[in-house]
Amino acid sequence: MHWKDLEVWKLSHEMVLEVYKLTRSFPEYEKFRLTDQFCRAACSVPANIVEGNARHSRKEYIQFLTTARASLEETRYHGLLARDLEYMQSLDYEQFEAKTERISRMLNAFLRSLKAKDKHA
Repeated sequence: MHWKDLEVWKLSHEMVLEVYKLTRSFPEYEKFRLTDQFCRAACSVPANIVEGNARHSRKEYIQFLTTARASLEETRYHGLLARDLEYMQSLDYEQFEAKTERISRMLNAFLRSLKAKDKHA
């Protein structure tokens, strides 16, 4: 299956677009601090899904999806920090957190299915 057809990729790409929109309103002095880290971590999620999909082994795919999951958790932390610093409205944070939780569940299910295939191969 092509990575553009994966629902987890589609949702994580949407998340990246939202992070970029949200960070536009962050203070200028955060440009090379929180804004940069938040955007980089968010971009890493769908990018690792794409790279894993392009690999020729299930083991490598699992490795890249595991990295995507770790980047997602980093992204979630940056969202929490942005909210606590009052750069993000509570409602925006709640919507962001709901989306990242959904992505997390999808990544975990995808990883479980790939690992199960390894056990049966």
